[in-house]
Amino acid sequence: MKFAVIPNLSKKDARKYTLQSIEILHRLGAELFMHDEMKREFEHQPVTFYQEIEELMEHCDIVIAIGGDGTIIHASKYASASNKPVLGINVGRLGYVAGLETNELCSLERLMVGDYTVEERMMLEVSFYQNGQKQTYQVLNDAIVARGSLSRILDLTVSYQHETVCQYRADGLIVSTPTGSTAYSFSAGGPVMDPTMEGILLTPICPHSIFGRTVVFGADTELFISATSQYNSDMILTLDGDCVAHMEENEVIQIKRSSLTTKLIKLKHRNFYEVAREKLGERSTSNESETSC
Repeated sequence: MKFAVIPNLSKKDARKYTLQSIEILHRLGAELFMHDEMKREFEHQPVTFYQEIEELMEHCDIVIAIGGDGTIIHASKYASASNKPVLGINVGRLGYVAGLETNELCSLERLMVGDYTVEERMMLEVSFYQNGQKQTYQVLNDAIVARGSLSRILDLTVSYQHETVCQYRADGLIVSTPTGSTAYSFSAGGPVMDPTMEGILLTPICPHSIFGRTVVFGADTELFISATSQYNSDMILTLDGDCVAHMEENEVIQIKRSSLTTKLIKLKHRNFYEVAREKLGERSTSNESETSC
């Protein structure tokens, strides 16, 4: 069995748990690969290094991402393009999409005998034109259109099949997958969806309206988002936490179901509702502790 190991060393103790994971898998006879940028930290480990992340994906059977949710989501972009499953090991705070906690590394041996399940998660494809060039991205969690440095509220139009579906005056819009329903969309008042379902959620951010609720569209809906006011000269498009573009008036963002899916490995038999109760409860407790004096 061949594994691509992708750690986020900016996370506390990530290096320690990466070394432990490498030791366990190597002892079990696994082949281990890492990106060249990790050579300085892990050059004395039984690991083969590749210069390009695409090479890493091509040669592995399974991707192991060690970090928080952001690390796992980032790794899933490359893994989905190569149709490889991802196991996330949580060394972050929430770890909602992780398959293992750091005190469960002994369960890695189950990967070697195929004793695991794979959850297939819907992704979004986000496209727009800038400087005459089409830009296309794949998204697991969400696409967010929000105001930039100016504090003016945004006027946004959402269209489907050449018909206006929604018009918002708001700080922005969140378009999310069911997986992303527990992220920013949830914080903005959106519903929680079972991530194995399919659908597209549209949640306004701080809407200036009594009707500013989340709308859930079918998974095959193709949405177009555009600014409708001459004052919207500074908008930011953020995809899975990464700012990818500053948008201007009349630029249209197209969002639809991606042909790719993310395959998340699960080693524990826990249903979604148990995980949601535990993880969202952790976030609530964590937020309370951060804001208390």
